[in-house]
Amino acid sequence: MNVLIYLRRNPANTQLGLMLALTFTTGIVDAIGYLGLDRVFTGNMTGNVVILGMGLIGGTGLPVAGPAIALAAFMCGAAAGGRVLREDLHAWTMRHTWLFTAVAAVLLLASLPAVLVTSPGRPWQYAITAALGAAMGCQAATARHIAVKDVTTVVVTSTLTGLASDSVLGRGEGQPWRRRAAAVLLIGLGALTGAALLKVHFGWGLVTAGLIIAAAAWIGHAAQPART
Repeated sequence: MNVLIYLRRNPANTQLGLMLALTFTTGIVDAIGYLGLDRVFTGNMTGNVVILGMGLIGGTGLPVAGPAIALAAFMCGAAAGGRVLREDLHAWTMRHTWLFTAVAAVLLLASLPAVLVTSPGRPWQYAITAALGAAMGCQAATARHIAVKDVTTVVVTSTLTGLASDSVLGRGEGQPWRRRAAAVLLIGLGALTGAALLKVHFGWGLVTAGLIIAAAAWIGHAAQPART
């Protein structure tokens, strides 16, 4: 109870912590996609655009179908998230909770084919890629609506830019360096965790990420003050 009281009294810090946790899960999911789904990013779409561009030239050995599927699915997931939240003005409402819960459920369900199918073929891989891409797109859109500065949960390029350009070597005007550094560190640690879990079993990383997102959804909902 005391923890919930603290979280409710410090909504900005609570939301920052939750978005950083989701950033960690993106690292896990991207590591699984790149290493386990034939070099496909399901959260970092910049990487997919670059891989797709190089793959289209031919003779590079880079995939085309996987990144294209991930891109399309990501955009569909983001569109769905934006649509659900289009009239929502609150920082966190029941809609946010349900969207994050749906993302967690998709990740948990995506782990099942690897458990039930001994050697998932290309169709299974494409299906998992689509599911993860849509989930990450929905997560990104929901996090964008919550709008925690410098923490988008899916990319850190702009965060790195701000970290460097606002440092003493750049403009030197002061910056929220702790949250920026934490976002970069956590997505990297997530990737490390995902790669390590992938050596044990393909599904373990997805289960871990799904459970963290589910916990974040519950904490985010429970930490909101009652509205009358």
